[in-house]
Amino acid sequence: MKFLTSITAAVLAMGVLLAGATNATANERYGKQKVVYHINYPGGEADKKYRGALRNIQNHINAVGAENMEVKVILHGNGLGLLKDAKTNDKLKGQVVSLKAQNVKFNVCNNTIKGRKIDYEKDLLEVFPEDIIPSGVAELSRLQQEGYTYIKP
Repeated sequence: MKFLTSITAAVLAMGVLLAGATNATANERYGKQKVVYHINYPGGEADKKYRGALRNIQNHINAVGAENMEVKVILHGNGLGLLKDAKTNDKLKGQVVSLKAQNVKFNVCNNTIKGRKIDYEKDLLEVFPEDIIPSGVAELSRLQQEGYTYIKP
């Protein structure tokens, strides 16, 4: 019986060491990252597309570590539907709030706000003046020039 207890303890210890090694390996493998996610499409079928995109961002953070990332989400055109739908869709809202708590920045295109006559304070989830950028497309270009990796989920 002592033999089995020793084996169990050894296996558990190895699991802890491997978990730590895997995390360290991920940090070494991926390093620090600056990433911009581009969303300009409608959510569709109960916002599955939006929720999928937000899951991609969360998975990215899980792999690299929030402390190793600078993440921005640029929303323009139909992409503003993500924050509009998040006002009434609890699953979507939970994902947005969770990502914001991990320092993900959601930026909203002012051209879209004006062109579609959107009241960002009433119509969109947690958008503040500092979240509004002049142009979504111009911001994507600027961020890529600053070394951000472009991802369109």
